[in-house]
Amino acid sequence: MALTLTEASKLSNDVLLKGVIETIITESDILKRLPFITIVGNSLTYNQEKTLPTAEFHEVGENWVESTPTFEQKTATLKILGGDADVDEFLRQTRSNIQDLDAIVTQEKSKAISRTFEDYFIYGNSATNSKAFDGLHALVPSGQKVHAGSGTTPAAGSVRKLKELIRLVHPKPDYLLMSRVTRDNLSDYAERNESPLRIDKDEFGAPIMRFATIPILCTDWTTQTEAIASGDFSAKTGGTSTSIFAAVFGEKALAGCQNGGITIKKLGDLEVKDATRTRIKWYVSVALFNTLCLARYDGITDAAWGA
Repeated sequence: MALTLTEASKLSNDVLLKGVIETIITESDILKRLPFITIVGNSLTYNQEKTLPTAEFHEVGENWVESTPTFEQKTATLKILGGDADVDEFLRQTRSNIQDLDAIVTQEKSKAISRTFEDYFIYGNSATNSKAFDGLHALVPSGQKVHAGSGTTPAAGSVRKLKELIRLVHPKPDYLLMSRVTRDNLSDYAERNESPLRIDKDEFGAPIMRFATIPILCTDWTTQTEAIASGDFSAKTGGTSTSIFAAVFGEKALAGCQNGGITIKKLGDLEVKDATRTRIKWYVSVALFNTLCLARYDGITDAAWGA
């Protein structure tokens, strides 16, 4: 059964671990909602659904032709994400009456883990960095793309193409993922024109913007420096465009994979300096189980949106 980190934090009796998880999900709208499947071993091999079977009408007594869906075998390999947090013993002894240095240092390391995960959730590519898992740009199927630009020249966002992006995802996206700048540009368009854009409360009671009932999740790690080639996303940097993703989150859609969840290990005193060390680690990856559960709209400039 898949659990979000939000739900997992409620099950933890370890105060420090609970605090680490809460810090991580506070840093990321995505990590609040992305479900994680716990797996045994260091990888998950799964059949990714590609096409559905067909159905047809028949005459009485007519022969029926069998039709089956097609699949492609994929593997999500767990990667090691984490870091060490050192606390100097002199500072601990002389300043512990002012603040809890252990908690502060651990919290800062937790933020770093959250931000690294979200960066690689968007841009991770195991082909160029074998230490990392594949992110959304690497996972999106070739038939699930909408392009704003052409050649190497990006273009302004279009509400029509955003609707096209939404139509690519079945049955419909749970979320639209974009940068805050892109969300604000879309909001500016809505203020000038009639648009299916509104603000209400999310499942946590916080304000959230929706486009055609679909919640918009903002990520600070989608850049406005993406480059395109032949109209398609080609690199995280080197250009002036950005992307929007439409996704379904779930065990049979887009989900995280982990073994053991986020763990904390007290390594104790260090030999080479007067300090103690805590290690926070996460064996984690991302898997796309259905090709129709993720789509991308790329090559979008920072210019005003159009119809």
